[in-house]
Amino acid sequence: KRQVSTQSTWDPHPAMYRALLIGALCASASAFAPSAMLPRAGSRAAVSRGPRMQENAVPFLERPPALDGSLAGDVGFDPVGFSNYFDLRWLRESELKHGRVCMLGVTGLLVQEFVTLPQFTSGKTPIDDFFVVPAAGLWQVFFTIGAIEFFSHGFKLTPGDMFSEGREAGDFNFDPLGCGKDANALARRRLVEVKNGRLAMIAFGGMLHQQLLTGQGTIEQLTNFKAIN
Repeated sequence: KRQVSTQSTWDPHPAMYRALLIGALCASASAFAPSAMLPRAGSRAAVSRGPRMQENAVPFLERPPALDGSLAGDVGFDPVGFSNYFDLRWLRESELKHGRVCMLGVTGLLVQEFVTLPQFTSGKTPIDDFFVVPAAGLWQVFFTIGAIEFFSHGFKLTPGDMFSEGREAGDFNFDPLGCGKDANALARRRLVEVKNGRLAMIAFGGMLHQQLLTGQGTIEQLTNFKAIN
C-alpha cells in the first residue's frame, strides 16, 4: 500500500516572515505620524465627526444616540452599546487614560531592549524585566500611581462625581508646551491623541503577546527572526 505523508513540506524562509512583520509594523506606525489625509484644523466639525463607521461596518446596527460626533475621534462605533448605559465623559476619560498609558508602554517596551537603569538587572525580554524587579519596588510603583490617580482627580473617581466641577474628560490642565492656545489646533491634536492612543492599545497588546510567545524582544525579533516551534 502507498503511504501518504501527513507532514507538511512547506518550509517558508524566515526572511519572508521578517519582511511581513516589518511591513505590518511600518503600516501601523503610519498612524503615529501626521497624515496627509488627516483633516486640517480649519473646521472643528471636520476634525471631530469623521465617517459613519458603525452604519458602514455593522449595517444592521444603528448609530447610538449619545455618539453625535461632538467628541474627537467619534465615528459612531459602539456595537456593545456602552454609551447607552454609561456617562460618555467617563468612557472617554477611560479611553484617553488607557491610550496614554499604552503610548508610554509601547515606548518602554522598545527602549528597555537597549537601556538598563543602574543597579537593575534586565530579563531576557522587556516583559521579563517585570519579574526581576524586587517586590518592594513594584509596591512603590503601585502606590505612587495610585496616589497620582487619587490626587489628580481630587479623590473623585466615580462617574457620578468625577466631572462635578465641569472638567472635560482627559483634561488635567497640563499643557507645558501651550498646545491649547489655538482652539483649531487643539481640536486637531485631540483627534491625533485619540487615534494614536487607540493604535498604541492594539500595539501594546500585540507586542506583549509577541514577546511572551517568542521569548524575543520586538526589535530583536525583527532583526533575528525565530519561528515559533
